[in-house]
Amino acid sequence: MIETLRGPVADPGATLMHEHVFGLSPEILWNWPDIPEGWDPEARAREAAAKLDAAKAAGIDTIVDLTVIGLGRHVPSVQRVAELTGVNIVAATGLYTYDALPPYFGNRGPGTLFGGPDRLAEFFVRDITEGIGRTGVKAGMLKCATGRPGITPGVERVIRAVAAAHRETGVPITTHSESSTRNGLDQQKLLAAEGVDLSRVVIGHAGDSTDLGYLEELIANGSYIGMDRFGIEFTSFEDRVATVAALCERGHAGAMVLSHDSYCFNDRFDPAVVAERHPNYHLLHIPRDVLPALRARGVTQDQIDQMLVGNPRRILTGERP
Repeated sequence: MIETLRGPVADPGATLMHEHVFGLSPEILWNWPDIPEGWDPEARAREAAAKLDAAKAAGIDTIVDLTVIGLGRHVPSVQRVAELTGVNIVAATGLYTYDALPPYFGNRGPGTLFGGPDRLAEFFVRDITEGIGRTGVKAGMLKCATGRPGITPGVERVIRAVAAAHRETGVPITTHSESSTRNGLDQQKLLAAEGVDLSRVVIGHAGDSTDLGYLEELIANGSYIGMDRFGIEFTSFEDRVATVAALCERGHAGAMVLSHDSYCFNDRFDPAVVAERHPNYHLLHIPRDVLPALRARGVTQDQIDQMLVGNPRRILTGERP
């Protein structure tokens, strides 16, 4: 069974594996509640539900919401969205940083100023087994990240804690990786050293790369790869589609998942600027634009079903191919 915000489901159906409902800045919202981006929980919940329902009408059944600590995770707000939409939402746990840890963790734990046990893995496991905060919502995915700086000491602690939580719970792992530096390979190396079965790992944002050699190396090591930033045009639409089509032609449809990495609402970005620079950065881009483009390049419906249905189901349930 797969944990969602409305409870366990047996089959997620067509699934976008790397999305976000809300990205929030709590300290900004607490202290400057009149920010022009505006945060009205009920109004934003209804807006988000409408976007998700539009995706449902276009054939999407489930999203994995990879908003974790460091990205403004607020599960009660997402619960309200789940009440209003027919789309399943899978919550995640983990911590998002490219370098230093938040002071709560940075000041305690092995090698820190005050020492003591490392609570990262403890908190991640609690989110999975007991529920997040007081919501009762259990996380169904673990997340860690590396940026251009690579595996800094803070990032290493997060990855090791994610690996420990995975070993204890069996919940799969997804990553944010920096394809320009090929650091998905570094993530795989550390996770494998921590005893993680790499077939339970999605190397996120691999689709930012057009380097088929790099992508096939990630696949050969056993992981799924996230072709999961469709609509973000620093890698062009044409290049993203061509890369997925080429990998399908080489027999790798069983190793890819598709998504946008989009937000229904994110207070970090001016929505008008986002719409101008990345007009296809939304939940409908894959069903409306990407899938027809893939079909036009010879990708079969069976391969599309693998990437959107079969692979996500295997990742989320632990089912073997």
